[in-house]
Amino acid sequence: MKRVKLTIQKGETHVIMGPNGSGKSTLANVVMGNPRFIVSSGKIFFESTDITELAPEERSHKGIFMAFQYPREIAGVQLDRFLFMAYNNIQKAKNPKSAGLSVFDFNKKLHEEMKKLCMNAEFSSRSINEGFSGGEKKKAEMLQLAVLEPKLAILDETDSGLDVDALKIVGEAVNRFKNSERSVLLVTHYQRILQYIKPDYVHVMIGGTIVKSGGIELAEILEKDGYQQFIK
Repeated sequence: MKRVKLTIQKGETHVIMGPNGSGKSTLANVVMGNPRFIVSSGKIFFESTDITELAPEERSHKGIFMAFQYPREIAGVQLDRFLFMAYNNIQKAKNPKSAGLSVFDFNKKLHEEMKKLCMNAEFSSRSINEGFSGGEKKKAEMLQLAVLEPKLAILDETDSGLDVDALKIVGEAVNRFKNSERSVLLVTHYQRILQYIKPDYVHVMIGGTIVKSGGIELAEILEKDGYQQFIK
């Protein structure tokens, strides 16, 4: 990645598109603070605060969330317990005096969100993503998004591998999340997810650099003509 300048305002949805190896997922991971990537120059600001040196958990406490293209299975860590701890830790980071939610109230909230995602309630008592299908893993990511209520959601190819029904459910979940205070950065190869999630801006990334920005019409051009016109 090089010379990337991207500003996302509250309430905006930005889409990053580009061919394989163009740096889209790298950008997502750098913003989230993945320690595999080192920022050698430039700064990352979130709500006017320099977060370039912050650990991923510190960024999550500030309201940044990332859904992964390939969510990993985490054996022995129960989904509902993980989300209960994560939710209350985030609430305490916002307000040290906050007691968070009780187990009863949290489980009520959790299962309400699971119903919206057409998820079987028994998934909440299973280890994170263990034995989940590809679509179930993506729904579990959307469940985390709904429960944790971040300010910025980074979605790294969340539409990858989804059938038509699951794609619609994921798209609706993102739309429920969006409001005037919450922003979305969506990384995708395909226009099909944009049938459900309407972006304010579409950006084309080639070779680690954003080479073109526009509206939804830009995604339609890419779908029709591909990326070759932007590759020098």
